[in-house]
Amino acid sequence: MKLSTEYMGLKLESPVVVSACTLSEDISNVLKMEDAGAGAIVMFSLFEEQISKDMASFDAVEQFTSNMFAEASDYFPGLDEYHVGPYEYLEKIYQAKTRTSLPIIGSLNGITNEGWIQYARQIEDAGADGLEVNIFFIPADIHSTAAQVEQRYIDIVKAIRQTVRIPIAVKLNPYFSAIGNMSRRLYDEGANALVLFNRFYQPDFDIDQLKVIPNLQFSDPAEIRLPLLWLAILHGRLPLSLAATSGVNSEKEVVKYLLAGADVAMTASALYRNGIDYISVMNMGIRKWMQQMGFEKIDDFKGAMSQQNISDPTAYERANYIKVLESKR
Repeated sequence: MKLSTEYMGLKLESPVVVSACTLSEDISNVLKMEDAGAGAIVMFSLFEEQISKDMASFDAVEQFTSNMFAEASDYFPGLDEYHVGPYEYLEKIYQAKTRTSLPIIGSLNGITNEGWIQYARQIEDAGADGLEVNIFFIPADIHSTAAQVEQRYIDIVKAIRQTVRIPIAVKLNPYFSAIGNMSRRLYDEGANALVLFNRFYQPDFDIDQLKVIPNLQFSDPAEIRLPLLWLAILHGRLPLSLAATSGVNSEKEVVKYLLAGADVAMTASALYRNGIDYISVMNMGIRKWMQQMGFEKIDDFKGAMSQQNISDPTAYERANYIKVLESKR
C-alpha cells in the first residue's frame, strides 16, 4: 500500500505530518520523526514577540556602545520566555534540512505585517521547503469589525507572498463568518495551502487563588468534526492543498480526514502521549485499512466523502442538521 501524497507541491512519503510543536526543538527528535516515517515536519513556531524583543535588544546594545566595540553587535541578551531565539531558529531549520531528507516546513506565528515578516525570507534561505503562517489573533477590541480582522490575515499573507518563493500554508481558525470566501481570498493573495483548524488555547480559572491560568490540553478525537466538515466542503473547490490538524490521535482520524479531502493530517498530541515512534503505528494502521478496503494508494480514496463526491451533498448542510435532531426523538 502506497502512502505517498502531495502537499502544496511537496512530495511526501506519508500523509502523517508532525505539526508545529516543541518536540522539533531537538534535532535528535527530528531524526526520530524521519525514522518513524513522518511525511514532513512543521518545525516549532518562531513568534513575532521573539523577533521584536530580539530587535529591540540589538538596538539597545548598539545605542549603548555607540559602535565603539564591533564585537558588541554580536551580543544579544537572552530571551527569557523562549528556549530558542530567532537566529537559533534559523540554525535549527538548516540542521533539519542538512541532516534529513524530509520536507521541512518553517512556522511563523504573529498578528501583524511588520518587520518580522523579513524572517520569512531568512527561513527560506535557511533551507525550508515551505512556510506555515499561524496568525494567532484574538480580536478582543469590541470596535474591531469582521472586515478588519479578515484584512489583517490578507495583508500578512500578501506581504509574505511578496517576500518568499517557497509555498505558503495558512493556519486558519474556525471563527470566520464565511470560511469559504476567506479561503478564496487567501488563495488569491498567494496561499498554497490551508491548515484547518488552529486551536486557540483558552485560559482557565483557579477558583482558590482567583487567578487566570494557562491550561494546555492535548487534542481529542472528538475535535475532528468541525475541520472534517469544512475539509469536505472545500475539497475540489479551490486549487489549494488542505491539511487537517485537530484531534489526530490515531490512524482512524487520518483516514477520516483523507476521505474528507485533506492531503495530509498533522499531529502533535499523539506524539506527546505515545512517543515519536507512534508515527510508524499510524502508518501501519493506514496501510492495514487500505488493504482491507482494496485501495492501493491515497489518491484512490482521497476526497471520496467530500461534499462534491457523495451521493447526498445535503449531508453537509441544513437538511442533515434537521435529520440529526429528529433522530433523537
